[in-house]
Amino acid sequence: MTGFSSSAQSMSLVAFTVVATITLLLCVMTGPDRDDLDEFYTGYSSMSPMRNGLAVAGDYISAATVLGTGGVIALFGYDGVVLALSTALSLMLLMFLLAEPLRNAGRFTMGDVFARRMPGRSIRIAACVVTLAALMPMMLVQLAGTGDLLAFLLGFSSDSLKTGCIIGLGTLMINYAAIGGMKGTALIQILKIVMLLGSGAVIAVLILNKFDWNLGGLFNTAAENSGAGPAFLNSGLQFASGPNPGLDMITTELVVVLGGAVLPHITMRMYTAGSAREVRRSMSWAVPAVALFVLIITVIGFGTVAMIGRKAITAADPQGNTTYLLGSRAVFGTDPSTAETLLFTTVTAAIFLTVLASVAGMILACANSLAHDVFAHGKKQLSPRREMTLARLSAAAVGVPTILLATLVQHRNLQPLVTLSLCVGASAIAPALVYGLFWRRYTRAGLLCTLIGGSVSTFVLMTGTTLVSGSPVSAFPDHDFTWFPFTTTGLLSIPLGFAFGWLGTMLSGRQQAEEQRRQYEAVEGWILAGVVRRGR
Repeated sequence: MTGFSSSAQSMSLVAFTVVATITLLLCVMTGPDRDDLDEFYTGYSSMSPMRNGLAVAGDYISAATVLGTGGVIALFGYDGVVLALSTALSLMLLMFLLAEPLRNAGRFTMGDVFARRMPGRSIRIAACVVTLAALMPMMLVQLAGTGDLLAFLLGFSSDSLKTGCIIGLGTLMINYAAIGGMKGTALIQILKIVMLLGSGAVIAVLILNKFDWNLGGLFNTAAENSGAGPAFLNSGLQFASGPNPGLDMITTELVVVLGGAVLPHITMRMYTAGSAREVRRSMSWAVPAVALFVLIITVIGFGTVAMIGRKAITAADPQGNTTYLLGSRAVFGTDPSTAETLLFTTVTAAIFLTVLASVAGMILACANSLAHDVFAHGKKQLSPRREMTLARLSAAAVGVPTILLATLVQHRNLQPLVTLSLCVGASAIAPALVYGLFWRRYTRAGLLCTLIGGSVSTFVLMTGTTLVSGSPVSAFPDHDFTWFPFTTTGLLSIPLGFAFGWLGTMLSGRQQAEEQRRQYEAVEGWILAGVVRRGR
């Protein structure tokens, strides 16, 4: 039931080749001129709200979401559904609270957002470091998983072939970012989200039809085949082994909601909107697209465990990362028709494109920050052509080490790295953006304390979590040095991030706080409403 026929494998390989060729061609055709920074960083903010919104949704639904969240739903039922809903809630938080101020304050990068009221190279360097700290772990996870994913689909087991897949696909992702820039990667994201939603919706409909459109029957059958019984449909199964399952679940969802909304490859899409009205309209396209995918992945997750059972899922992958593919295959039965094989090929191509597009967007965000915040705002003023060259070289500077690290750690459980990225977003970036966009008295010292303190506390606390050691699914299952018995660091690191910002501001002194307040008031109208302040 879980095996893939030779015809499906052959068609998948052809589909991968076609997708890679077409998307690379799109990047070449839409790539910016050598000295056109606005086109490379924002695509001239010329994309329509619909296209920009679909690109935001494409960036938001990463390979970790498609594969990881689907696995959590299949293995833990209710807890997985709550996790999926948290991703949609995260995007709604971005839409209603941060989207417009980010668009008004920023130009190319998150460093521009902070420098709008606090100019200075130290702020930009700190923003770049946090951008790399937040995105590098997630890039590493998705790139390292490509070898196993292709091996699972195409039926090979050679470690050298898996390593070759990682190197080849990583090189392709670097080219996407370096050649296509913002507009090229946006087109790939749009193609990806359309394929993912289209093929996923068809699979979800087929699963519902298989169970006679009876959701209750689907859920009950999934619970019976989950090995957990009624607990599968109740809260707490995922965190049952911890000392405080309820608290662990709440902090995990909080990390997803806060961290997912502010990761730099998501916020950079806000700068591509032409106006505040357009950013609102873009998000009105992105949120429904993500909500639709949450419904799709919920049906596929429950349908997979209902059709083939938990044992078959964990046999293919202990973390359940192949659930989406297994469910798409199982719904056709043991003897799929040519049309069904073609549909499954479309699903595999969508997953393949999801991996490519996700990592390419993250590489672009890191490269933009490195080139624009660090190099372009150094002691020497760079020409547009030189900055463009540095941006493209920065894509390689970010991508090559990620590829090398991915080949070294590809056989380990890398789930802690996904959590680490979200925790850095929730504990460092989210407090900095909330304070920086809305608190008049916030000072330069407070911002640096937020970014550095929130990031350091996250890294320190993560070493003691149950994802790193002390459990069979941890990164180091044979060791137990757990001293912070939670799945995420959010319980302490999020309050610490806000506390560091407040403390740094209070210790800056009244004079500096008043100076920062005046600087903020000078740009407050523009940041919050896009209004240019007139002289009195």
